[in-house]
Amino acid sequence: MTATMPDDWANWGQTWRDMKSLFGVTCRDTDMSSAEVIYKIKAEKKHSTLDMGDSGYEFAGLAKAQKVTLPHKTENWEDIPEWAKDPEGHWVLSYTGTMAFIVNREKVKKIPRSWSELLKSPYKLSVGPVGIGSQPTNAVLSAAIAMGGSERNLMPGIKLFAQLAKEKRLSMVSPTLSNIERGEIEVATLWDFNALNYRSRINAERFAVFIPSDGAITSGYSTIINKWARHPNAARLAREYILSDSGQLNLARGLARPIRDIDIPEKIRSELLPDEQYKNARRISNIKEWRRSIRELSYMWQEHVLVHFN
Repeated sequence: MTATMPDDWANWGQTWRDMKSLFGVTCRDTDMSSAEVIYKIKAEKKHSTLDMGDSGYEFAGLAKAQKVTLPHKTENWEDIPEWAKDPEGHWVLSYTGTMAFIVNREKVKKIPRSWSELLKSPYKLSVGPVGIGSQPTNAVLSAAIAMGGSERNLMPGIKLFAQLAKEKRLSMVSPTLSNIERGEIEVATLWDFNALNYRSRINAERFAVFIPSDGAITSGYSTIINKWARHPNAARLAREYILSDSGQLNLARGLARPIRDIDIPEKIRSELLPDEQYKNARRISNIKEWRRSIRELSYMWQEHVLVHFN
């Protein structure tokens, strides 16, 4: 059993079909956030029903610190960048994404191309559960960087969201595929691969997808294997396959960026955003500071942002 690895996220569905046809391993996934994966493993321990989860970069290190992970280094371990893996094999990124805006052209007449433009616009932003899920949490970091902050100083981003909340322009509608398709979203923050996938699945002409020009974070997701997994060998095999050429290509077909340097067909590359859009995007530069900030983020979000919904 897996968590946070649904069929329509980064093309996980094809990976699970391959695992069944090649190795006879079946998968049943449960939708939850990165933080919830760690909590579930820690709470259930030897009675766990979860074998593997897909956690955001910042949460994977926390899982190791909580001593809930089973280390495993894959056959091609040396092909993976040092920044993208734990030296002992407790976590390893499979792919990366960059924070993007998806905009409903039917509701937004003048598209805001940056955080600054969004702040000055009349439109509502949907972000999701900050402090719980990696995607919305990295949206706050992206806004902070665009506004002059950093992994250590999230307050510029918090202030941006607080202003939106104060002006009744922060939507509590989560930017899921179904909510976007129903037209309940004006502007939303998503990983680029999710935004591009949602756009193609609904109507490419109806939505604009782009990287905010004044700042965005590039991060990734790591497989974490449950220390008490009922099927540890199946989880190890899954990690091996995910980081193989075939597994990495599956993720690329889901428009995520594989962590390994593999050949990606031109047809897939043509569906990605132009490279020039990423000129002001950057990787997390201080993961230790970022993890410290995440511990405080939920309190900051409650104190400065959610207070405006009372």
